[in-house]
Amino acid sequence: MSKLVIVGTVAFDAIETPFGKTDKILGGAATYIGLSASQFNTDSAIVSVVGGDFPEADIAMLQNKGINMEGLEIIKDGKTFFWSGKYHNDMNSRDTLITELNVLENFDPKVPAEYRNAEVVMLGNLHPMVQMGVINQMKNPKMVVLDTMNFWMDVALEDLKKVISKVDVITINDEEARQLSGEYSLVNAAKKIMTMGPAYVVIKKGEHGALLFHENKMFFAPALPLAEVFDPTGAGDTFAGGFTGYLAKTGTYSFENMKRAIIYGSCLASFCVEKFGTERMQHLKKEEVNKRLHEFKSLTQYDIELT
Repeated sequence: MSKLVIVGTVAFDAIETPFGKTDKILGGAATYIGLSASQFNTDSAIVSVVGGDFPEADIAMLQNKGINMEGLEIIKDGKTFFWSGKYHNDMNSRDTLITELNVLENFDPKVPAEYRNAEVVMLGNLHPMVQMGVINQMKNPKMVVLDTMNFWMDVALEDLKKVISKVDVITINDEEARQLSGEYSLVNAAKKIMTMGPAYVVIKKGEHGALLFHENKMFFAPALPLAEVFDPTGAGDTFAGGFTGYLAKTGTYSFENMKRAIIYGSCLASFCVEKFGTERMQHLKKEEVNKRLHEFKSLTQYDIELT
């Protein structure tokens, strides 16, 4: 089993969907990634920052999941990053109501010494220069995975391109892939993004699954059709946690193993959306995951005769 370093936000979210609304609850990319990766009993560490207002009980919960929290900086007189959003009826689009960077504004990540030799690094959505600061602290990782978004393409494209050139895998959604590449076809978009550095491109399509590209190979993983989606927040990060958690567990980085990692990521993301925030992921059992993996398998298995 390989070590996994997770960099991203540990935060408060306030969410409104057609199914209800919450006050401040636990959120943040690193939180979702860590909870998802913990399903594989990985030796993982979160690198992030919170304020003195962050509950010790939430830190203890993450530690109880086997996540090393030494890389969580606590700024006693600061406030934790806060995001508030409202989802539209289709649950695919949302409006950001409040973003308070707070302690995240001057975040200088420090990877714990015993994790600088980690084989797998998951760079959650943050300013590209913060992500680069983490890459520079690592000692020859075998797999660096980058998650980013269109905001950084708008305001820090050159910095983002420098980071992209240093990573092995990039995970973005279809809209972001088109923006980054200037190509409408996702096949051509992936090819163009691979010329920027990554050997693998993962394009997330939300309720329509995910695509994996490597050289001239492609793989499609479905999303499990669900009767109810309560809250899509964190689904992409949960996907990333399942993807990198499985890679860290197996220590194998071939295209075939990436395909399995994509399925695990999609499976875990399907749980995340069933409750508000991190609630579902905090209480997820191995038996539930295994049962749903069988559902994923049956979703795409069929016999066919070639004519």
